[in-house]
Amino acid sequence: MKRVFLFVLLFLIISQKLYAFDIYGIQPLAPNAVFSTFSAESLQKNKASLEITAERSREPDFYRFALKAAYGISDRVEFNLTVPYAHQYLDEKNGLEDIAVGFKHRFYDEGKYGPSVAYLINASIPSGEDDFSTDGRAGIGLIISKRVGPFNGHLNIFYETPGASRLKDEVSLYGGIEFAAAHNFKILSEIIAKKSHYTHEYDLLEWRFGYRIKTTDYIYTTIGAGVDLKNRSPEYRLFLSVNMTTPYEKKKIRKIFEEE
Repeated sequence: MKRVFLFVLLFLIISQKLYAFDIYGIQPLAPNAVFSTFSAESLQKNKASLEITAERSREPDFYRFALKAAYGISDRVEFNLTVPYAHQYLDEKNGLEDIAVGFKHRFYDEGKYGPSVAYLINASIPSGEDDFSTDGRAGIGLIISKRVGPFNGHLNIFYETPGASRLKDEVSLYGGIEFAAAHNFKILSEIIAKKSHYTHEYDLLEWRFGYRIKTTDYIYTTIGAGVDLKNRSPEYRLFLSVNMTTPYEKKKIRKIFEEE
């Protein structure tokens, strides 16, 4: 009887940990993103971007806040930084998650029929609280983007290896679409399938949807929601982010008039 009790207790503890936490990791910034799906597009050389994100998750219940930044090393290479913080996880735990850094390189530009293609190399610094950390991790991803009329589609594949030996490798698939409904308004939708560090099977299938407004030449506001289609864990998420990006230089058009 005692063995059965101990087994059940151990199962509940492990289940709570599995139920617990979705590692944030490296994240993209608007406008070159859907929600968590990267675009192969990158910032122009010497341009910078800063974003503040707030997330509310239900079952498991917690808030997440993140500071994200990006810098254009060249027109093809971009540096990314993500600093996430979890608040009131299961109503009692707060703390910093592992800080993530990455470099995105677009090595193939979009053509008339072909997509643009980039890869992203990233690593997480083991800086988070024990409940929110994988003791660091390293990963690589492939990013494919293609524009067709007002639609811009993206496909990402990521592979992550954790620093903690007790955890398993993570594989994530992201698919996202942006629909330009107006010159300053986009409708967003993405699907995420993930095999996390805690299981051998894909344990997350989440659909996210929302919109993005370009309020000025350099400010983007994104609002969205997400639902897990497989396990209802999380039951839902709500997203809000505000991004400030250095405006692109507008090309000057010289007009030539011929005298009659």
